[in-house]
Amino acid sequence: MKFFIDTASLDEIRAANELGVLDGVTTNPSLIAKIVEDPDNFTYADFKAHIAKICEIVDGPVSAEVTTLKAEEMIAQGEELAAIHENVVIKCPLTVEGLKAIKHFSSNGIKTNATLVFSPTQALLAAKAGANFVSPFIGRLDDISTNGMELVRQIVTIYDNYGYLTEVLVASIRHPLHVVEAAMMGADVATIPYAVISKLANHPLTDQGLEKFMEDAGVIKP
Repeated sequence: MKFFIDTASLDEIRAANELGVLDGVTTNPSLIAKIVEDPDNFTYADFKAHIAKICEIVDGPVSAEVTTLKAEEMIAQGEELAAIHENVVIKCPLTVEGLKAIKHFSSNGIKTNATLVFSPTQALLAAKAGANFVSPFIGRLDDISTNGMELVRQIVTIYDNYGYLTEVLVASIRHPLHVVEAAMMGADVATIPYAVISKLANHPLTDQGLEKFMEDAGVIKP
């Protein structure tokens, strides 16, 4: 399974990259908004420059989301974003207009990530349009008393049935168990907030064992 970090924070991306397990980055307008210090003066040029900085840190897919609702505008914006770096992946919402844009990009060699996916039919359409990644948002489904991981299972099964090459990128991850369940189902990618990445290596028995080892290490003379 590939690990992406779900953030726009350069500090978090650097910290996760230093762990040696980071394969890529996903961003979205909400994540960008969290790191903008002066919203009134943050321009589209600033946004593109920020994406370029992320690409300098991580050698892997970097998802940059379009911020318009019309297919022709998504295409124009996406082509501009794709020109930033070869690793940029264009995130398009799974709407009728988004599907048109995804099909255009896939036909022209531009990688895409179909985002805001909440049903297996949306995921099937994304694969048929040629998306490189599909992003089911499991945490948001859990928030409305729906089993988000069941959606992942359905998508993995459908893609396996027909040999679709679209990678299942599990998004809106809230805790380590989401990562475990996604891995057990055979999802290709988990995009994880830094706070959750930090928890993946933690276990109280590791802490207790290490404390005891360090205590007993006092009898070993240098």
